[in-house]
Amino acid sequence: MSQYFEIGDETLWNPSNGAARLFLRQVEVFEAELELPSGLGPMRNDECEIDPAVFSVFVHALLARHRRTGHGVVLALSEGFVATVVALAGRAGTDIDWARLEAVPDGPRSDVHVSAAGMSGPGDGGPWAAALRARAAELSRGMAR
Repeated sequence: MSQYFEIGDETLWNPSNGAARLFLRQVEVFEAELELPSGLGPMRNDECEIDPAVFSVFVHALLARHRRTGHGVVLALSEGFVATVVALAGRAGTDIDWARLEAVPDGPRSDVHVSAAGMSGPGDGGPWAAALRARAAELSRGMAR
């Protein structure tokens, strides 16, 4: 069995039940963290309708937060989810301003990692967006419609 993530009559993603369930649980976590609705769901009769306008706001807030994060564990826990959301956003036609995101992170740094070696923060420019887009493209190739 599988689930359907759709906008109108277009299926954007058709994952297995387990992948859909895990993804939607992660959506709930990030909705709470961002204090924003995602525009996804609820899942009804194996179908999850996506509200493109609400989803776009969520995607941009998620990416801005991810860009500001410098904590290694937080990044490790969130990178796969963020890449999956970017892949889904691409299929949904969400325009992402990568140049603005890549420039200087909006807002203060968050979840900065402090260790015996000192404090680290998010990278300044460089390969952040390219790496995330490459991972999202890789995931998208394996995401059934």
